[in-house]
Amino acid sequence: MVVSNRSLREQVYELLKAQLNRGELTPGSQLDLNALAADLGTSRTPLREALLQLASEGFVTILPRRGVVVNTLGPEAIRHIYEIVGALEGAALLAAAPGIAAPDLDALRMLSRGMREALRWDDFAAYYEHNLKFHDLFLDRCQNPQLVRTVRLLKERLYDFPRRSGFVKAWEEASVVEHDAVVDLLESGDAKGAADFLRDVHWSYAVQEPFISQYYFSRSDGEGTP
Repeated sequence: MVVSNRSLREQVYELLKAQLNRGELTPGSQLDLNALAADLGTSRTPLREALLQLASEGFVTILPRRGVVVNTLGPEAIRHIYEIVGALEGAALLAAAPGIAAPDLDALRMLSRGMREALRWDDFAAYYEHNLKFHDLFLDRCQNPQLVRTVRLLKERLYDFPRRSGFVKAWEEASVVEHDAVVDLLESGDAKGAADFLRDVHWSYAVQEPFISQYYFSRSDGEGTP
């Protein structure tokens, strides 16, 4: 039974996202709304409202008179997400750069070292945490909450629904090198160069395609997170 101070729509939305994250609602599957409502202990109305939100965020597709399908990630969808995230993160970094001081650069380097150390121990959870914090440092300072929300939703679409159990280590190692390059450019005073590198290398589908193919299409488990 759903019990909370939040609206039923919000509760159902969070429960559905948790099921997506755990892989209980599998990509490509068509949802049985009656069974889903019964499982969640709610009526069809908040379920429909939650599904409309998930559809607006790209997690599901509502087909008129045909039901709701959990979206899959094909190469074209991934390429589009990379293009959008690269453009937005590049813009965010450029906007935040004037406020990034020496202590912030030290923090970015520490996070990058933490990522590298986590890889030594095959600790993907720690790697993922440091990786998110690295990007969040400049995202949180770009003063554009809509941009930040869009980026985070798209990253969830790429990595969290469903969350995979392993990782592609060579991709993570390459990402650490790219993070270091971004910090080097910022430290040299080349904020535009850092933003361009983030967009044109770190989030380039063409550059990352070998890893993307391995992560999404060549194995049943794996993680990759620029």
